[in-house]
Amino acid sequence: MTVVEHRLTVIRGAAPRRPHNARTLAALAANPGCRRRALMDAAGVDKGAVASRLGMPVSIGQMSSIALARGMSFEAQVKAEGGAELLRLLREHIGLPIAQAHYHDLNPADEDDRITSRLRRSQHALQEAATADGAVGTMFDHPILQLKVNGLAVFIEPDLVAFKFGDRLRVVEIKSFPIVDGTADPGKVAAAAQQSAVYVMALQEMLRGSGLSGDLVSHDVILVCPKDFTNQPVAVVIDVRKQLASLRRQLIRMESIESLLNLLPEALTFDLREHDGQATRDPEDLANAVAQVSARYSPECLGSCELAGVCRAEAARTVPVLGRTVREDLGGIDSITEAVELATGRRVPGQEQRQAAAILQAAYRMRQQALEAVR
Repeated sequence: MTVVEHRLTVIRGAAPRRPHNARTLAALAANPGCRRRALMDAAGVDKGAVASRLGMPVSIGQMSSIALARGMSFEAQVKAEGGAELLRLLREHIGLPIAQAHYHDLNPADEDDRITSRLRRSQHALQEAATADGAVGTMFDHPILQLKVNGLAVFIEPDLVAFKFGDRLRVVEIKSFPIVDGTADPGKVAAAAQQSAVYVMALQEMLRGSGLSGDLVSHDVILVCPKDFTNQPVAVVIDVRKQLASLRRQLIRMESIESLLNLLPEALTFDLREHDGQATRDPEDLANAVAQVSARYSPECLGSCELAGVCRAEAARTVPVLGRTVREDLGGIDSITEAVELATGRRVPGQEQRQAAAILQAAYRMRQQALEAVR
């Protein structure tokens, strides 16, 4: 075990490690300046359990048992009989010219299912497909991919990877939200695109690590969803180039975990010290530990981070609670009280606050003019 791995184990404590997935990576990349989330995710800390112990839980990505069962049933239907339904969709909606395709389960029940073994199997199979001559039509199920985040290896698992007629690898993302009359919920489609971009990037990095070109992976992702209000699947293509560019940019901006650990006390831990399934750590002591790692809160965190309630409480009456755009426009101004005083002329701005103060004063004048106009 390396020094970094040991430190992360101490930070996590005795609780089981919560692994990264495409959703957590997309959320982390959306807020790369948040040291708190970066550290907790790297250590595999259960942020929801920490928030609950602090009395401020936020439900993120939790599905009802009915919705979860429906999603699993839909995915099983799409993959049934060696992906026959998916192959039909690829031919009808994507123009796949292959009459038949091979279905390759990279994690069969009778083989070693350790994460490292699955990764090796996935690397070998996908590299072989990428370098094959001629038409290759193989659908790879349960692949394991690896991506470096903050200097640490993260394992992720896409729904499916399909290789299209000796051209390029394509990621297939299966979701249970419906496409009604050709239109789906924009928020859910955007989230699916962000998660798919993580898979595409991981696949590109895997091929580059083997001396191959990342261009062998298509930026067009095949999204499979139920059609209308039936369980009949339909396929559409989404271009994730924009999400890929954003993801790469944000990952580069992230501080390395090793550098972050050097700024923190070695005894720091978020261990809940559970006994008989119940957390026993004093909430005040836990809150003090959490406060030692800086957060970068914005209202968007409420939809992507289980610890958002804790961070929102810390950020009360400060500019970040007003959103990322406001925070960036008001750089150098920390509190809402200070912003109001600058806007109304009750505070003289410092050298670094003059531009933001001018924006606030202009907004205040327009507000006063609008109020006078309706009197």
